[in-house]
Amino acid sequence: TAMYYAKANGRNNYQFFRTDMNSRAVQRLFVESSLRRALKLGEFLLYYQPQIDLVSGAMTGAEALIRWMHPERGLTGPLEFIPIAEASGQIVPITQWVIKEACRQLGAWRAEGRRVVPVSINLDASSLLRHDLAPSVEVSLAENGLQASAIEFEVTESSLMRDLDQANRTLQALRRIGVKLSIDDFGTGYSSLAYLKRFPIDRLKIDRSF
Repeated sequence: TAMYYAKANGRNNYQFFRTDMNSRAVQRLFVESSLRRALKLGEFLLYYQPQIDLVSGAMTGAEALIRWMHPERGLTGPLEFIPIAEASGQIVPITQWVIKEACRQLGAWRAEGRRVVPVSINLDASSLLRHDLAPSVEVSLAENGLQASAIEFEVTESSLMRDLDQANRTLQALRRIGVKLSIDDFGTGYSSLAYLKRFPIDRLKIDRSF
């Protein structure tokens, strides 16, 4: 356990084992095993944070935010489980669920006669590198009678840098079906404006620290 902590702190260092390390490891294992059950039992929820035009006051879009209604811990925010889902490889099926659920909800609002605004979805690095992402998105849109412009994907710089060529191929495939794309938290990673020319990006969300 101490060895893994040393690796997580940049390697080339040593860590003494502490009892709180063990409790954190046990907690992580608990969350990881609970995540496997959460999708099957429908414990995830999506909240929609509105995006407002400050001049007109009109709602121009929304961001899909995932929450976990844990049977023992109650409503749980993404910071408590998304990093563990990414590390354990469970983030891909979770992201697939988010895409399908967002499309289902947009389709339901449209059927009720409500005005549908574009919904942005955070796209993790593992999902970004999947060859079948664009076709699966196209299927979800079609099943709910939606235009591709109803969805926008947000990716981070670090996700793009993991595999530039494959990331670009995925983004180009999403662009071809009409989905909008944005880079989130720009300025916290590599921050190369030159690299941006390679990607079909509609929006750039600049991090406050940058």
